[in-house]
Amino acid sequence: MDALLDPQSGDYAGSRTDTLANAVYLRLETPLGSYWADPTLGSRLHELQREKDVSRVDKLARQYTEQALAPLIKDGRATRITVTTERTQPGWLALHIEVVDVSGRVQRFQHPVRVA
Repeated sequence: MDALLDPQSGDYAGSRTDTLANAVYLRLETPLGSYWADPTLGSRLHELQREKDVSRVDKLARQYTEQALAPLIKDGRATRITVTTERTQPGWLALHIEVVDVSGRVQRFQHPVRVA
């Protein structure tokens, strides 16, 4: 079990977790290539802050999220990952992520992404 990270603050939440919450959070929040111990960890979602708020950004966000989370399937911690997007307000996109872990348990995550 890992110490749970609070997705709102990025700090430790003071509890433990046996889910993939930390793995998902770190892969989405870390810019790809910026982590010294593993340059393949991270996503390109930070690049969307410079994109205009147009419909193709939804597709890019899904692709970037799927690419960032693909190692969870490759290393055997998850069997399926599904990503959908939703416009929550101008300049913001919500990622709805469903991860099926190896035990068959479905875990759902929501991650906000700012777009210009």
